[in-house]
Amino acid sequence: MTTNDTPTPETAPETVPAREPQPIPLDARIREHLSQAASSSTGLSIQSLYGGHPHVLQHNLIALRSGSSLPEHDNPGEATVLVLRGRVELRSGTDRWTAGAGELLVIPPTRHSLHAVEDAAVLLTIAKIS
Repeated sequence: MTTNDTPTPETAPETVPAREPQPIPLDARIREHLSQAASSSTGLSIQSLYGGHPHVLQHNLIALRSGSSLPEHDNPGEATVLVLRGRVELRSGTDRWTAGAGELLVIPPTRHSLHAVEDAAVLLTIAKIS
């Protein structure tokens, strides 16, 4: 999904899981979403891969063009970001954490934002706390 509005993981379209376990071809989706992010006015492309309401667990693929940001937002529960491609910086208040492909960031329980140091794709995993 590419939008002209600035999306957040909470506003990504929901995906209903298949009845049978099915592999999700991430490489193809990463390429597709990096291309969409490159041409988007926001520099972002987000797709919910699994979960959403009413599930506790949610996985979102987020592609960011270099220099773009996922704006500051609240943490809806426990969350991690697995960097699949590129390099990102997670910011919360005055704290900064940088990670590259193959590295995992634990999202702090405070307001935070995500910035693309270079073109990047991440897998955001959220376990919503009721």
